[in-house]
Amino acid sequence: MKTLYLECSMGAAGDMLTAALLELLPDPAGFLERLNSIGLPGVKYYAEPMEKCGIHGTHMRVTVDGVEESIDCQDHTHEDHAHHHHHENHEHGEEDYHHHDHPHSHHDLHEVEHIVSCLDIPEQIRADVMAVYRLIAEAESHVHGRAVEEIHFHEVGAMDAVADVTAVCLLLHELSPDRIMASPVHVGSGQVRCAHGVLPVPAPAAAYLLRDIPTYGGEVRGELCTPTGAALLRRFVQDFGPQPAMRVHKVGYGCGKKDFDRANCVRAMWGETEDDRDRAVELRCNLDDMTPEAVGFAMEELFSAGALDVFTTPIGMKKNRPGILLTCLCRETEREPVLAALFRHTATLGVREFPCVRYVLDRETRTVDTSCGPVHVKRSTGWGVIREKAEYEDLARIARERGLSLAETVELVRRDL
Repeated sequence: MKTLYLECSMGAAGDMLTAALLELLPDPAGFLERLNSIGLPGVKYYAEPMEKCGIHGTHMRVTVDGVEESIDCQDHTHEDHAHHHHHENHEHGEEDYHHHDHPHSHHDLHEVEHIVSCLDIPEQIRADVMAVYRLIAEAESHVHGRAVEEIHFHEVGAMDAVADVTAVCLLLHELSPDRIMASPVHVGSGQVRCAHGVLPVPAPAAAYLLRDIPTYGGEVRGELCTPTGAALLRRFVQDFGPQPAMRVHKVGYGCGKKDFDRANCVRAMWGETEDDRDRAVELRCNLDDMTPEAVGFAMEELFSAGALDVFTTPIGMKKNRPGILLTCLCRETEREPVLAALFRHTATLGVREFPCVRYVLDRETRTVDTSCGPVHVKRSTGWGVIREKAEYEDLARIARERGLSLAETVELVRRDL
């Protein structure tokens, strides 16, 4: 399984994630050339070599109309243009509000969407970019107590921020990992002074975006994880924890400009994992007042909502009533829509949740030209097992067309596999 593991021991920021992922590509220069041709007005990307604590990596520099955002005075560990706070870091940790060397326009979500819609990128990447911005907008909305439609981004909506988010989305699309994992996120410590006053680290928007994600702080004074970095992690990372057992093929280092007594980098590791555990959620409810037709319809709707499996078990309920235990298995990311479907399409008043781990074989489907015509074949591998099975619908179609039994068709197709 192709796995990307992000080590966030010095936090996460848009430019650092971009640089780390860029180092994983076989042709970084070619990708950078394509990145500079997607149509971001006035934007130019530069990948520059940088060294941190003896480690050679890449720093991603972005200019807008030839001007680079200055971070010389920022108490900002990374050159992340998507931070909506402005602050300085003096020698003794005092922070003061300051302005940037060049102005940034303010945008609402609709204006950002218009910018993204004009880019020469696939539709899926546009959707990913806007999903990241919606996460940031929701965080700002929560922090400031205003509707999402009323949120006007400061630097988050500026072209350099669009550049960071778009670059990460494009890189992940290029790499196409099967699984994205990350370490617990180091957020830093202390306080920063911004346009709204003195705020704790992590800043409120970043803290909101990092909810339910394992984080830690206290080891480095300053802000390490920016709202954009937090939003990108929240959007794409499927699991947070220690590095899994994996065969690492390539390692990328994305450097921030600021220097510490430890390497100020995001490290991206690309390789193969043999850990076939698949975290899932099992949702169960008891039913005793639904018709079989209604239960069957509910099962179909649960599959449509994203369930991995749905099945029923006969049970005895209180007052000696025969009933049905409806069990639904789904991934954690699909919990909410599946729960909504359970309550909408069944008569249950409550659902029980059981976290579980699945051990699964790797699966792929290929088309085989047989004497009976094209047949889809499912191949499952792993745990020392290799299995191949023709798709039932194809077998049933051939059996009907040729007037054969299903068993005869299976045997006929098997000779050509």
